Amino acid sequence: MPKERFFVLQPGERRPGRVPLPPGFGVKARTSDTEGRLAVLENQLDVDIPPHVHHHADEFVYVLEGEMEVDFDGTTHRLTPGMCVLLPHGVPHAMRNASQPPARCLQISSPGGWEEFVEDMFEAGPVVMKDGHPDLDRLNAIGAKYGMEYYD
Repeated sequence: MPKERFFVLQPGERRPGRVPLPPGFGVKARTSDTEGRLAVLENQLDVDIPPHVHHHADEFVYVLEGEMEVDFDGTTHRLTPGMCVLLPHGVPHAMRNASQPPARCLQISSPGGWEEFVEDMFEAGPVVMKDGHPDLDRLNAIGAKYGMEYYD
């Protein structure tokens, strides 16, 4: 019943998950909370996200603090607080932090599953990084079940 899924989060509060996420990552609505329709996360963009594509999920990013850049279809877009972007599934894109402190964003993915990928990624630990950069082979191995693919 929908009213049984109702919840309120206080500032800084997160939904519990399978694995603890580091500071800067907070799940606000899990895929299981929304019957699979979407996932909502608050993220701090500490690491640049290389070009990738979501084969199934649309991604909506709203900048809360700081600045970030989004590469989409050959154009770089600079986003400042209050700006947002819709990244449709099937189209490669990349994201970079463009401020200090790093940009903080609200991210909505539909359908859900994004928080499960993030948990899998952090559960894998430092193996998803190589020489200070994301290890694309490892990310692709983790992301395959979520319809995500990373590029050089």
